[in-house]
Amino acid sequence: MVDMQDRVALVTGGGSGIGRAIVERLAGRGATLAVVDVNEQGAEQAAGAAGGDSAAFVTDVADFAAVTSMVEAVKARYGRIDVLVNCAGWDKIEPFLDNEPALWDKVIGINLYGVIHTCHKVLPIMAEQGYGRVVNIGSDAGRVGSSGEAVYSATKGGIIAMSKTLAREMARYKITINTVCPGPSDTPLFEQIAGYNPKIVEALKKAIPFRRLGTPDDLAGAVAFFASDEAAFVTGQTLSVSGGLTMA
Repeated sequence: MVDMQDRVALVTGGGSGIGRAIVERLAGRGATLAVVDVNEQGAEQAAGAAGGDSAAFVTDVADFAAVTSMVEAVKARYGRIDVLVNCAGWDKIEPFLDNEPALWDKVIGINLYGVIHTCHKVLPIMAEQGYGRVVNIGSDAGRVGSSGEAVYSATKGGIIAMSKTLAREMARYKITINTVCPGPSDTPLFEQIAGYNPKIVEALKKAIPFRRLGTPDDLAGAVAFFASDEAAFVTGQTLSVSGGLTMA
């Protein structure tokens, strides 16, 4: 097991689902967690389970001023931020032609602006340290598309592209930036997809070589690798965790 003792990891969307699994995995490796979520109860529970000096920071990542205050608070408490995992995300499954602009704004605000906001505030801290690991949660929807998720797919494609550019810009500071893309996974968002198209669950299970949906723990393992020093020479990469449904 890779030792992440003395590392401080900031995880957005850490109060539930994939984010919660990432918090637990990094805590299990010795990291101290700053659990960021708009859901106070979820964030508090995740931070409590992480133990040690881990703490919850209730924040709407779509709000740049709120992110600025949150990052300042994390830096003030711990003195450093070694790992940033951008996992906060949201979507509503419906055909693009049924979308309203308010939906676009919310999806883009949380999924894309949220990543832009945290990266803009955390990367200078990492640059000053001369060390950092950034793992952005994309989606295979951003690589191959997903019916009923047009704008969501656009935001995830944007995360993939931005991560590659930032990886080039920040390499001089010994900061790695990679993207992990979940395939169909057993999460609250996928329950929406199943409701939108009830037949899709069994169809996907048949299409996935491993014959099952992904789990939050499947994603957490990939994130933990990129967040560790084992991946010190890996940057600008996009990894699908999809049981072989998508292959690059």
